[in-house]
Amino acid sequence: MKDLPPARRLDLIGIGECMVEFHADQPLASAPLLRRGYGGDVLNALVALQRLGGHSGFVTRFGDDPFGPGLLQAWQAEGIDTSHAHVQTGENGMYFISVAADGEREFTYRRHGTPASTMTAGDLDPAYLASSHWLLLSGITQALSASARQTTLAAARIAAAHGVQIAYDPNYRPRLWAANGGLAAARAAFDEIAPLADWLLPSNPVDAQLIDEQAGADEDTDAGFALAGRFAARARNVALKCGANGCILAGPGPARHVPAVKAAKVLDTTGAGDLWNGSFLYYLRHGAAPVEAAAHANRLAAAKLAYRGAIPPAGALGA
Repeated sequence: MKDLPPARRLDLIGIGECMVEFHADQPLASAPLLRRGYGGDVLNALVALQRLGGHSGFVTRFGDDPFGPGLLQAWQAEGIDTSHAHVQTGENGMYFISVAADGEREFTYRRHGTPASTMTAGDLDPAYLASSHWLLLSGITQALSASARQTTLAAARIAAAHGVQIAYDPNYRPRLWAANGGLAAARAAFDEIAPLADWLLPSNPVDAQLIDEQAGADEDTDAGFALAGRFAARARNVALKCGANGCILAGPGPARHVPAVKAAKVLDTTGAGDLWNGSFLYYLRHGAAPVEAAAHANRLAAAKLAYRGAIPPAGALGA
């Protein structure tokens, strides 16, 4: 093991995949124009934290296809440390979004066998992970492949051993898990990381199936409190994202509801939860109480809804 750094120079390190994004204002079958961007749940959170003034690093693999240099340049332009983002032979994943007038999205993915899915625990540098205050992990990363799941668990164990705080968004995606063991495997992967997490960052109702056989699409606040309590039995602290109903914070003390901020305009909900994660962790890192951090995150996530794609234009949301 390398000598550990004398100080934690980064606020947040994330482990995950970034893909090329193409989004349209119309159904994909008829859209005459697709706009290119990029996105990935962990990477979206890192961008949010950077734009608020934080310092982050990205651990990933990406492909050497024609899109690869542009991805790397985009991350670096945001100020993200890419010293542990490694290029390899292969094609980067892609996803296509068409968005209805109410902000509902239709996704089409091309991500089988992408470089990020080949990540292994050997990609992890313990000294690098120990240089951060926070580590962000995701169920989407776990779902990419068996080796990516093992990498996620190894990273959590390294972080815990070095006193790095762990944030974990289970981000359950049934279609992605279908090729890697389905719901049973997703639940097992959740149970590997949740006990190690300082903050669990699930969403209601999409992540409810990970702990509740009978989970449905009940988004009201009372149902959210009950679900947050069940998640709180698995982790130290929980911030349950509830969309238009705000969020619920649960942990050792009484659960708290933090109301949502009404969005002035809704064009696209893509990436709003990821931006919430990055914003919440930024404000926690810089001394805000959880309720205050969640209120800031609610405000910024609501503002993001006015923009297409996973990542809004630089400067669009303010601070």
